[in-house]
Amino acid sequence: MINQPAGFWIRFGAGIANGIFINLPLIVLFAIVTDEFNPDDPGVSFIMFLYLLLTPVFWKGYDVGKKTIGIRIVKKDGSNVHIGNMLMRNVVAGIFYLITFGFGALMSVFFVIFRDDKRAIHDFMAGTYVTKSTPEEMSLDSGN
Repeated sequence: MINQPAGFWIRFGAGIANGIFINLPLIVLFAIVTDEFNPDDPGVSFIMFLYLLLTPVFWKGYDVGKKTIGIRIVKKDGSNVHIGNMLMRNVVAGIFYLITFGFGALMSVFFVIFRDDKRAIHDFMAGTYVTKSTPEEMSLDSGN
């Protein structure tokens, strides 16, 4: 059951918030430590990958950007995501977007804009969606 799906602009806003609150400070920290400003530093990329992979698993579908904006990732049945879902969303879908030369990512944007359930290709792969519902609201909906 898909409950209060989050559309394109709110998801985009969460990405911007992650950039401001997590990625930018990380880049500045790496610049201070390494004495070189490099936004494409592999260390920054690896930490961001781990952050985006693990934070939603341990924080009920939220990362800092999503929590700031008020959206979160859940499994299609409304339960919390696990590591398998996040690996499918981030790794497998990332490989798919890469081998389609970004066409898959563009199609995902159109999916989120035009589909009623607002699910992107990576959501279909992982069995997830992004919702505006809080964990408390989701547990009320399930009758717990």
